[in-house]
Amino acid sequence: MLTAKEIMSTNVVSVTPDTSLKELAAKFVASNVSNMPVLDNAGKLVGVISETDLIEQQKPLHIPTVMALFDGVFYLDSEKQFRKEVDRVTAQTVGELCQRNPVTCSPDATVGEIAGLMSQHKAHLIPVIEKGKLLGVVARLDLIKAFEV
Repeated sequence: MLTAKEIMSTNVVSVTPDTSLKELAAKFVASNVSNMPVLDNAGKLVGVISETDLIEQQKPLHIPTVMALFDGVFYLDSEKQFRKEVDRVTAQTVGELCQRNPVTCSPDATVGEIAGLMSQHKAHLIPVIEKGKLLGVVARLDLIKAFEV
């Protein structure tokens, strides 16, 4: 069975946590990829960012419903979720918007294992990591191409 090291893309387009969202948008357009790993200055994987993250950053903020009772105000929606939404709409950099601690695989992961990870975690990109170093990425299209073999 094919493994990650046999199907992964090694010419990886990545960004850093300090990359502005405007720069990110330009990079998405120029590279024609829809997901990118986020690497720190040492080249360590810190997250993954997608076109969907950038699009969702633009959707309107949902103001939670509150109820006043005995001089107190109670959120009927999750206050934690509201804080998360505020962080999303106010994000200015990739580091503020990216998905931290992404699902990864080893170079020896099989196509079936990678498909399982993508399905279970709703991931479109799986970084391939060995000894803490990014070797490449497996995108959904890489998996589909593997089915042709």
